Amino acid sequence: MNKTPLISIVDDDSIVRGAIESLVTSLGFLAYTFPSAEAFLESRLVAETSCLISDVQLPDISGVELQERLADLGLSIPTIFITAYPDNAVRTRVLGAGAVCFLRKPFDAQSLIQCIDNALNRQD
Repeated sequence: MNKTPLISIVDDDSIVRGAIESLVTSLGFLAYTFPSAEAFLESRLVAETSCLISDVQLPDISGVELQERLADLGLSIPTIFITAYPDNAVRTRVLGAGAVCFLRKPFDAQSLIQCIDNALNRQD
């Protein structure tokens, strides 16, 4: 059985997705990218995801709604939110619902690495 953590990345910006995917794979993790929350929710990888990195602003289903839908499914995937439009109310809401980190774009690689480490080592 493969024990390498799977990091799922949901962002509608292909450049951001690619950059995060490169960083995640350089750390030795498996990475899968999705252009929308729907694509992630419809994938077989939801249950295998060790950590989710999601943009807050997504078409149709937002990152916040994605977090809520996963909770409704009984899944508590450690989630890192990224956003170009930080909002304290959203930050408070997602962190209160269990998100591990809330990063403002552009963020530095070390901040994301620390968030991934926190997510993968979180004790529920």
